[in-house]
Amino acid sequence: MALAVNLGMFIFETGAGLSAGSVALRADALDFFADGANFAISLFVLRATLRVRAMAALAKAGAMAVFGLWLVVATARLVASGTVPEAPVMGAVAVAALIANGTILGLLTAYRHRDSNIRSVWICTRNDALGNLAVLLAAAGVFGTGRGWPDGMVAAFMASLALWGSWQIVLSAAPELRSAGADALTVLDL
Repeated sequence: MALAVNLGMFIFETGAGLSAGSVALRADALDFFADGANFAISLFVLRATLRVRAMAALAKAGAMAVFGLWLVVATARLVASGTVPEAPVMGAVAVAALIANGTILGLLTAYRHRDSNIRSVWICTRNDALGNLAVLLAAAGVFGTGRGWPDGMVAAFMASLALWGSWQIVLSAAPELRSAGADALTVLDL
């Protein structure tokens, strides 16, 4: 269910972000796509060894970091261009995205303390819900000021969430990877 919601929201929000001229919406759309891929990977390795699941989590952390760095560049371009996005579209889409992410977060919360693979999915969804709230604030800021800088500030916030989330996943997966490596060496010693 979470995979389908993420991919559907990616398509919807990509169109809305392009039509509204909002880098925050486009970033959130790309994040929905990344989360869809994240869910697919997590499901694929769900029954794999701890080592494989930890390696999958590290790969997802790397992708999340690349997304965060891309967002830094996209935000800088937005600020330089002086684009003013359409605040009503931003607000409406952010509400829809928040409902989608809130639902997924509610479903995943009970599983967030399992291994790093499952935790990575929860962290991404939590970051998305926070990003949706931030886009709502950006929409209000753009509406109130008539300028694009609130959109840029939120895009920068979303970049920091992606980079922070990536680091959290690395911190969660690294001990599992070391543990799985030690377990493999113990088996080989027998």
